[in-house]
Amino acid sequence: MSESPDHLATNNVAGFRALVARENDGAVTASVETVRLADLPPGDVVVQVLYSSVNYKDALALTHRGGVARQYPLVPGIDLTGVVVDSTNPAFNVGDQVLAHGYDIGTGHHGGYAEFARLSADQLVHLGALTPREGAAIGTAGFTAAMSVQALIDRGIKPHDGPIVVTGATGGVGSVSVDLLAAAGYEVVASTGKAEAAELLTELGAAEVIGRLPADPEAKPRALAKARWAGAVDCVGGPTLADVLSSINYGGAVAASGLTGGAGLNTTVMPFILRGVALLGMDSVQMPIGPRRAIWERLGNDLKPRHLESLS
Repeated sequence: MSESPDHLATNNVAGFRALVARENDGAVTASVETVRLADLPPGDVVVQVLYSSVNYKDALALTHRGGVARQYPLVPGIDLTGVVVDSTNPAFNVGDQVLAHGYDIGTGHHGGYAEFARLSADQLVHLGALTPREGAAIGTAGFTAAMSVQALIDRGIKPHDGPIVVTGATGGVGSVSVDLLAAAGYEVVASTGKAEAAELLTELGAAEVIGRLPADPEAKPRALAKARWAGAVDCVGGPTLADVLSSINYGGAVAASGLTGGAGLNTTVMPFILRGVALLGMDSVQMPIGPRRAIWERLGNDLKPRHLESLS
């Protein structure tokens, strides 16, 4: 067990505050309760939580039949940053600044909406060049954006190939994607239904801001439309994703991570077999810890968003 006089010793923690969700009589309620370290689930590292962001899945965890909580009582918070205060794993020492997200954190294992969290070392990432606040500002959404941008780069799509469209551009994934793509030299077209956000998206690097896709939501979907985009980061799904797929250039790709527009996908095989389009699924939840740590290292260096203050 690691101890340091410069950091809080866990054996001095009689109790701490946590937002605890409970399910009773078909309803989920949440309140701030006093929790003991002994109440936390197993793990070999205890983290004093400094920040935890708000995500859609956190709202679902507090919703009856939201579909993400595996058990109650539950401390939500699918991501967190903080400082190690106790560890039995040699990879993490007291005082290390860390972050964690994904896996069952905040859905089946107590998460970040507490002053302390106990986690497994194989779920933790050293913050490296990032501060805890910066790590939280990037959060799960920014990590998913970095995954999406890297997937397009790995697919071989280059800035001179044409514009990249980002749908749901004002959301967490979308806004960071605009920032990262523009920094990498791509011409970014930001698609949003929020006209008032055009100035912000332009500041993030969008060369053009357009409305929601498809432009005519009542029109019959086309198997193939005029090719417009070298690639796309789609944060919406549903009819938007179908429209984007039909408009991708030959050999292009779409990195898809959202379903706010619906889980269904009414399309055909035409974009795939006639234009060689690739649909790349982005899952930040179960990504193995090795690649996860590698992306976070880049997020602290060459992939660091340029406008964290605007995004947080």
